[in-house]
Order: sequence, then structure tokens, then C-alpha cells
Amino acid sequence: MADRGVDGPHALLGLQERDTELDQLRHRRAHLPARVQLDVLTAELATLEADAAVVRAERDELNRRQAALEAELADTEKRLTDLDRRMRSGAVTASRDLQAMADQLESLRRRRGDLEDADLEIMEAVDPLDARLAELDGRRASVDGDAARLRAEVAESTAAIDADLATATGARAVAAAMVPAELLARYERLRGRLGGVGAAALVGSSCGGCHLTLSAGELDRIRRLPPDAVVTCEQCGRILVH
Repeated sequence: MADRGVDGPHALLGLQERDTELDQLRHRRAHLPARVQLDVLTAELATLEADAAVVRAERDELNRRQAALEAELADTEKRLTDLDRRMRSGAVTASRDLQAMADQLESLRRRRGDLEDADLEIMEAVDPLDARLAELDGRRASVDGDAARLRAEVAESTAAIDADLATATGARAVAAAMVPAELLARYERLRGRLGGVGAAALVGSSCGGCHLTLSAGELDRIRRLPPDAVVTCEQCGRILVH
């Protein structure tokens, strides 16, 4: 294992590079273009399912009403047939009874007509609902196919990034071993607080982390320090490697 005491501040830059690489890989993994597209399709599928459920419920209610109408229509037809047979059988001879039966027949025929009209209205209402469900099912099948393709693409890309993450994690462990424990803990705290960048190089007269220019006095002070001295940027608080 490498000596943690060797050139600690400068070793931080190598560690920061590894951490930045890991952060970028994790960001890529979480924001794959195919994953974003898949999220859009998943939301569309949910909308299609919800729309289909509404249409299906409306159609099922119409089918229930139609079944009830057709049951009543069948019963009405049976009553008409039975009543007509009785009238024609000669069993009833009283004119008053025959008139009452004729009135009942007329009433049943009107009811049959009303039921047939209502049944036709329901059939006409069901047809566009069936067409809408077919349209939704077709669109859902198409979206399902696209989603399956994207899931495969996401899985392939994720596997490749995971392999890079494993390699980068190993390199990060080697880089971290070069940094003294106390300095490493300080760096980790700063990284968590400052957007993932806990250490930066002094580039000319500016901090490589916040890109702000240090004062002339501070620059002069830093240049007089030994190379392994731990310096903090007066602007952002990051460890500044000079």
C-alpha cells in the first residue's frame, strides 16, 4: 500500500480527478438519453391505460344496459306470442276479454318498439367506443414495442457504465491511499459541501475550483509556503494545491 504521507496536497488533485470521473459516470448512468425517452414512454403508457380504462368502463356499462334491454325484449316477445296464441285459440270468447287482450297486445307491441329503439341507440353508442379501444390498444402495442427496445438499450448502456465505474472506483481507492487520513476527511467534507469539488489547483492567480482571482497578498503568502503545505482558497474554501 502506498504511503499516505507522500505529497498529500498534490495527491489530492489525482483523487479529485478520480472523484470527478466517478461523478460524471454516475450522472451519465442516471441521465441516459434512452432512459429519459423510456420515462416519457412509461408516462404515455400510463395515460393510455387510464384512457382505456375509462372507455372500457363506459362500454361495459352500455353492454350491461344492453343485456338488460335484450332480456326484457325477449320476455316481451314471449308475452306477445303467448297472448296472441291465446286470442287465436278460441278459448276466450267474451268480447270484453278479447278487447282487453287486444289492448294488452298493443301495449306490448309499443313496449317492444321502445326496447328495440333503445337497443339500437346503445349499439350505435358502443361502436365508437370499440373503435376508440382498438385505437388505444394499437397505440399501446406500438409504445410497448418502443419501450422494450429502449429498456434493452438502457440495460446495455448501464452495463458498460457499470464496468467503467468499477474500474474508476479501483483507481479512486489507489488515489485515496496517497492522501493522509486527516486531509482526506477534510477533503471529503468539502466535496460534500461544494458540489463535488473539494480540492483544486492554483492556476496562475486563480482558484481552479471557483475560478476567482486571489488577492496579491494571499498569492504572495502561498508562494512562500512549502509545496506540501495545505492551503485553502480564501474565496470558496476549497483545498488549493500550488
